Amino acid sequence: MKKIICILLLFVMLWLPSKTFAQVKVPILIYHSIDNFEGHGIKQLYVSPDSFEKQMLYLKNNGYTLLTFERWQDINKVKKPILITFDDGYKNNLNVYKVFQKVKDEHFQPTATFFVISDFIGRRIRLTKDDIQMLVNSGMFSIQSHSATHPDLRKAKDLEYELKGSKEKIQKITGKPVIAIAYPYGDYNQKVIDETKKYYQYGISTIPGPYTKKGIKNENYLLPRIYITYDTTIDEFANKVKVQ
Repeated sequence: MKKIICILLLFVMLWLPSKTFAQVKVPILIYHSIDNFEGHGIKQLYVSPDSFEKQMLYLKNNGYTLLTFERWQDINKVKKPILITFDDGYKNNLNVYKVFQKVKDEHFQPTATFFVISDFIGRRIRLTKDDIQMLVNSGMFSIQSHSATHPDLRKAKDLEYELKGSKEKIQKITGKPVIAIAYPYGDYNQKVIDETKKYYQYGISTIPGPYTKKGIKNENYLLPRIYITYDTTIDEFANKVKVQ
């Protein structure tokens, strides 16, 4: 009997590290403008439609599963989970829709999250209400909050308006729950986190690196992201999204 118990214990010791304690890595990519850079704005916040298409084809050809925060619970159920996010709600993000239409098929269903600034909707170079409704109706996009006016939330004069107000305005446009917010500039403190928890299930930062579950306090309100920039080559992209 003792021999059997020893064998079982040895098996458990060998099996647990590779099975139970293995942590899935989830890249959450951050983009801003999907357009050709023509000298206006910050170059590194642009990615050309051609480069973006090549990046999405890389994900398609290498077996990644694109998720939104509505499917966060599926990160341990699918192969190579990854989230694609866009900040600020620029009009040129309609190019994402065009690329997704080109690369999708019955096996690859691309999805992405747009974090929009609610009070900027409809302004020049920003997505309109009609744009947002079209994107939501396509079934490929989740529209979430990037605050109401894009302040440093640590210094915001009306934090409730930035958090609750933006959530309610976006929900009224989309008819869908708003469950995630990307902190403007990636800035937050404990007060911001405490207030965010009243209205959202997820808070997204710009802490660099992939997400790996650590079991720390407020983990879902400290989600990291990986920048994809104008100069990111396809080889660099492949390295950034590597999950092994």
